[in-house]
Amino acid sequence: MVSLARFCTRHRLAVVVAWVLAVIALGAAAQVTGARYANNFTLPKSESAQAIALLQREFPVASGGTGTLVIATPGRSVTDPAVRAAVEPLLARIARVPHVAAIGSPYAAGGASQISRDGRIAFATINFDQMLQKLPHSSIATVQREAAAARAPGLDIETTGQVFSAKISAGVSVIVGVVAAAVVLFVAFGSVLATLLPLLTAGLALGAGVSGITLLTHVLDVADFGPELAILIGLGVGVDYALFIVTRHRQNLEQGAAVPASIARAVDTSGRAVLFAGITVCIALLGMFALRVSFLYGVAVAASLAVAFTMLASLTLLPALLSYFGSHVLSRRERRRLAAGGAARPEASGRWASWSRLVQRRPLIAAVVAAVLMLVLAVPTLSLRLGSSDQGNDPPGSTTRAGYELLAQGFGPGFNGPLTLVAETPDGTARAAVATLPQRLRTVPDVASVGPVVPSRDGRAALLTVYPGSSPQAQATSTLLQTLRSRVLPEAVRGTGAVVHVGGVTATYTDFAAVLSGGLPGFIGAVVVLSFLLLLCVFRSVVIPLKAAVMNLLSIASAFGVVVAVFQWGWAMHLIGVSRAGPIDAWIPVMLFAILFGLSMDYEVFLVSRMHEEWLRTRDNQEAVTTGLATTGRTITAAATIMVLVFLSFALSDTRVLKLFGLGLAVAVLLDALVIRTLLVPALMQLFGRWNWWVPRWLDRVLPHISVEGHTAEPLAADGKRQPAGQA
Repeated sequence: MVSLARFCTRHRLAVVVAWVLAVIALGAAAQVTGARYANNFTLPKSESAQAIALLQREFPVASGGTGTLVIATPGRSVTDPAVRAAVEPLLARIARVPHVAAIGSPYAAGGASQISRDGRIAFATINFDQMLQKLPHSSIATVQREAAAARAPGLDIETTGQVFSAKISAGVSVIVGVVAAAVVLFVAFGSVLATLLPLLTAGLALGAGVSGITLLTHVLDVADFGPELAILIGLGVGVDYALFIVTRHRQNLEQGAAVPASIARAVDTSGRAVLFAGITVCIALLGMFALRVSFLYGVAVAASLAVAFTMLASLTLLPALLSYFGSHVLSRRERRRLAAGGAARPEASGRWASWSRLVQRRPLIAAVVAAVLMLVLAVPTLSLRLGSSDQGNDPPGSTTRAGYELLAQGFGPGFNGPLTLVAETPDGTARAAVATLPQRLRTVPDVASVGPVVPSRDGRAALLTVYPGSSPQAQATSTLLQTLRSRVLPEAVRGTGAVVHVGGVTATYTDFAAVLSGGLPGFIGAVVVLSFLLLLCVFRSVVIPLKAAVMNLLSIASAFGVVVAVFQWGWAMHLIGVSRAGPIDAWIPVMLFAILFGLSMDYEVFLVSRMHEEWLRTRDNQEAVTTGLATTGRTITAAATIMVLVFLSFALSDTRVLKLFGLGLAVAVLLDALVIRTLLVPALMQLFGRWNWWVPRWLDRVLPHISVEGHTAEPLAADGKRQPAGQA
């Protein structure tokens, strides 16, 4: 690492130019090739997937993506001639849009069921010839433009349904996060340069990373929200990684080190911590491959790519930039003190040293208080309900939210999430059994209505639609789905040769939740084991990696608890602009776990590596804990504050998913930094004493030697080269 730092400072112009050219080249390549985001996820063994396969074979028109055009006339009936004269040409124009396979008009024969009882709300179904993940966005946008152009006083036209779901966008949240990070950095450092360098480093890294993700979409399916998540993660860790190195550099300068030597020492110590922290984050993210859900592969690689770029920029670009500005990363007051020959404060002094000694005097009390607090916050996690939030959670004023509410008003809440029943009917007996299903299904609790049985051309399959009495995200709808699959439908067709599959958006997301829930233990286990092994090699200790895994899981569980309380239970949800309580989208806990486990390891590595460094020097556990917290406490809390503000800025977005991510990440980082790292970890380190650093001799012999502390015991010359002891 010293060699890397020395190379970057000696060839600083080349390094900076190389980074700028790389960002420009990647950006240009991304601009030329464009993005091919694909929200592909397949569940080949699920019942909903079998329903889709049967639809594609027997009902090709109904197998593509679907949307709903909602017509509302508050002051008159939708059958009014003037309304028809405006709506029917609109439907004709939409029917001619590329990839629109069919449109079901409420004015067509048999369309009366598409008009509400009071006659003021109607809908038209729009069937596309491609599944949503393959449907060109241009077709969707054209339909929405036509609908918007047809609106008039007394005539409301809205588009809703899965096809018209809005793309997740971070928008202004990124700007708010950057400004908040700049304020915290300036307060912490008192230097404009020390404030700008972490932001500049993270910004260039993210520019390269986002362009790289765009290119990645041509070789791997990446969901369209992949860049937003990558920006959210990359901005947080990128500023943190740069902050760790800049802080160590400033400490070295305050102790009288020359600039090249200070940079080399910072990269050789904090830089190593950044390297291992970044690797751990990537391990946690790539651990999602263990779930065997292809939908998450591209997102995991995209987020890992952003983290890798920020880590690389912190280890190469940042040292080059630091060498340009010398001691100006210090505040004016600090530079004046150095010029006057003032000595820096001893490492184990100040408020954080006092706090550490306070915790160490009553370690058991501190550990119990911290653990109880975290466990109480984690309690709601036990009632976590995975599912899919519906479009009733879309931003107020959006066309999808307006259309959702109009359909619920005119036809009932379940109309926004119908269940699609696709039956295999190989013979007359099977067809007769399926023909009786509507009558039987109408007697099932929470079934609001049932559509007619529609046979395929050859009669070997049949299609019918069931409308629940509750909204798509309601627990009652999930219960109804389970009841239909496990009892009602098997009993209705038993012995007839018919097989009925339940599909539709609601059923698909329910199956998705089941698949993820089944793979979650293996995923968590893989991430924890790999992280344990990495920390075992780094710290030559059994206790530290075990404790780190438990602490990380505890902070994640507490964050999940807060998320469940706000988004699922509805506690204080209006404070962050959440209008409806509902289930947690099935893939979100997986992503949150991967991200949070990696971020928690950041602080663990940074804190404990400093303790380990002092332990190797003094072999005094108490002094190691005190010095470790005294020298990193301020940095950890500053870094955590930046992350919390960045993540909370995403919680202020209009999108429920980003709100959930933002709040979950912010709470986890806050608890991890203020409760786990600065209270529970030092308390446990004090209680365990020398056992913190114990490893069996046989294991120590076989483990690879990986140093995260560098060579700080060896003095560094002004040019950053290591000198033999005694020649400093």
